[in-house]
Amino acid sequence: MNTSLHTFASSRRAQRGITLIELMIVLVIAGILMGTAVPSFMGVIRSTKLTNSANDLFASLTLARSEAAKRHDRVALCKSADGKTCAVTGGWEQGWIVFHDANDNGKREEGEQVVSRVDPLPKDMRLSGNLNVSKYVSYAPTGETKLASGAFQAGTITLCNAASGKEDARQIVLNSVGRPRVQRARVSSCL
Repeated sequence: MNTSLHTFASSRRAQRGITLIELMIVLVIAGILMGTAVPSFMGVIRSTKLTNSANDLFASLTLARSEAAKRHDRVALCKSADGKTCAVTGGWEQGWIVFHDANDNGKREEGEQVVSRVDPLPKDMRLSGNLNVSKYVSYAPTGETKLASGAFQAGTITLCNAASGKEDARQIVLNSVGRPRVQRARVSSCL
């Protein structure tokens, strides 16, 4: 009889589950953790999108610079919605093309070869250049950036996420000899 009591007591311990109170505590803790983890995860996603888009433009600038040296002729980038012609209005977020600028005017015309095309950025991204780089970036065979007038071209193109309401941004900075670099930045607003 002692053996059957021992078996009954040990089988009762083996079948023991969790109580409703314990389950509620676990759910509350999981909810608190999710409430803190999801917003920071969304921030990581936004930051990754910014970095990837900035790297796309950086790669296009580097490609244009090397193509100009290789071709011993002018190669330019311009914002382009259709992947064939340079856009007169709007920002760089609509996409851009890298092309052989045979006549040195910073605009792609019939017969000028498109070297590369980049599709539009996600709808919430804004990409705008300051005065000298608002419409195009043009590389001379020496690797320097030059305006159509022949003057040196330097400037900053700023990338930000309009949907986030945050000031986190990336800037692609072109120095006076045409070398691009990407840096983190804070902006007051993203329009």
